[in-house]
Amino acid sequence: MSGGRAEIGAGRGSFVESCPLFGYDLPAYGVLFEEKLGLLAALLREEPVTWSGTTRAALRDQRVFPTTEGGLRAWVGVGGSPESVVRTARHGLGLFLAIIGGPASRFAPYIDLFHRAQDEFGTAHQPIAVHSPGFVAETDARAREIVREGWIAMRTRMGRERGWPPPQVGDFEREIEGGALYVGAPETVARKIAATIRTLGVDRFDLKYDQAQVRHADLSRSIELYGTKVVPLVRDLLS
Repeated sequence: MSGGRAEIGAGRGSFVESCPLFGYDLPAYGVLFEEKLGLLAALLREEPVTWSGTTRAALRDQRVFPTTEGGLRAWVGVGGSPESVVRTARHGLGLFLAIIGGPASRFAPYIDLFHRAQDEFGTAHQPIAVHSPGFVAETDARAREIVREGWIAMRTRMGRERGWPPPQVGDFEREIEGGALYVGAPETVARKIAATIRTLGVDRFDLKYDQAQVRHADLSRSIELYGTKVVPLVRDLLS
């Protein structure tokens, strides 16, 4: 149906509610992800799999049907754990860095670690992507106006749940100007994306565009501007 565009993004997420929701104990968090990811990596080869572990029934010469025409790409979402970077390299999967706060440049050591780990494990070098939140409007001022209230409310709510301090005056603007918020006019967002790609040497940039408390019409316009204006501008800047 997707013409080969469908991909898998595997990750543990930054919330722990999924463990009891699916009947798992939180102390088994690490073992659960290690085993499930290892099994996924084996199944992606689309060859008979024999596997045993502690988190599900064993498999013997099990195949997955139907097979795909050209294989299925899979990534592992990583939020900044060196162990997760090394695990991704060991399984030969793509690295998807979730950069949701602070400057992108601070993730450069993780990319270097990923390359070194792939060399050490002897796995083929896989692509690297960045995932960050953003929003596009006709002007910088309009984009900030649409996103600001929802962003502050979301950060305040999550802070209460996780024990973070509430956002301070200027935090929103600082994340746009030097952090991980790609909010603004097409030219502004394109320049920032191109700078991140150059700084980190990544293969893909993924924009999380569904900002909190934003009307559907504004989200639709953001997607339209991203596809018709931002992406061509980024390609021009990088060329």
